[in-house]
Amino acid sequence: MSMFDNFDFSVLAPSLPFLWSGLLFTAKLTLIAMAGGIFLGTLLALARLSAITPLALAATWYVNVMRSIPLLMVILWFFLVIPLITGQPMGAENSAILTFTAFEAAYYSEIMRAGIQSVPRGQVWAGQALGMNYRQTMSYIVLPQAFRNMLPVLLTQTIILFQDTSLVYAIGAKDLLKAAEVAGKNYNRPVEMYLFVALIYFVICFSLSRLVKHLQARIAIIR
Repeated sequence: MSMFDNFDFSVLAPSLPFLWSGLLFTAKLTLIAMAGGIFLGTLLALARLSAITPLALAATWYVNVMRSIPLLMVILWFFLVIPLITGQPMGAENSAILTFTAFEAAYYSEIMRAGIQSVPRGQVWAGQALGMNYRQTMSYIVLPQAFRNMLPVLLTQTIILFQDTSLVYAIGAKDLLKAAEVAGKNYNRPVEMYLFVALIYFVICFSLSRLVKHLQARIAIIR
């Protein structure tokens, strides 16, 4: 007798449209949080490296606080507290997007800070010698190299972000995991649904990790 004899995977086919909608939201959340997180993280990194002490201290405080608090707690804080402050309900999906963008910015900030510091100081001096101001030096010389140097790490953090999006399950956002739960209840086959979703997460994350490894090798050759 096979261990799979008690499973009924025929329920997967009618559940695919529902699971697909959950996967689309998971992908949307990942991409928006990645884009917003990298943008805000770059600003935070520049602020931490700034000679303006209050600005550097504020950015450092933000990064350290976000990196010291469990993500699930931050998700619950944003979902429960912000509507109390604004007086307006945000909805689970909007709350998830805001939370992940703000949270991931702290992690992307540290990656970008390392990338900026990896650029030789002499290139900054060369830009200044050419008459460039601070913004121009960062925009045209430092940040492009920092992004290239840190691209594999940025993408690795994005894979972690994709996995972490499953935590929005706690506030009822309709992500892939939530879709699996609802479909499992509808067909009374939760185990099959969770196994299938675990396989989806594995295939996507493994494929992306292989892509990052290949990209890392190519960047090493360019160097």
